[in-house]
Amino acid sequence: QVQLAESGGGLVQAGGSLRLSCAASARTFSDYAMAWFRQAPGKERDVVAAINWSGGSTYYTDSVKGRATIARDNAKNALYLQMNSLKPEDTAVYYCAGRRSLSGYYTSEYQYDFWGQGTQVTVSS
Repeated sequence: QVQLAESGGGLVQAGGSLRLSCAASARTFSDYAMAWFRQAPGKERDVVAAINWSGGSTYYTDSVKGRATIARDNAKNALYLQMNSLKPEDTAVYYCAGRRSLSGYYTSEYQYDFWGQGTQVTVSS
């Protein structure tokens, strides 16, 4: 069983930046592919970015390309999402997710077995 805990959300003005963190309790964090998802009110939960076990392969949804960076520190059991040039449409609850895999990243929420409780990001215009 893996426990994930997000932090770093908050209220930020449009154009600002946030760094989200996800702390994992996994014994071997490097065995897990990870991702960030977000869910805005009344909308489905969608992938923002995903990363493979080593950090060598990443994915970004089109709406955040060039503004977001996903990274991981396997020695610290940590996942990060740096978001820059934030827009009001980035407002959502952000979740980190994980699944045991040594073969790439995954972009569907149904492919992940472990989830954090979420952290709210609100971008004001």
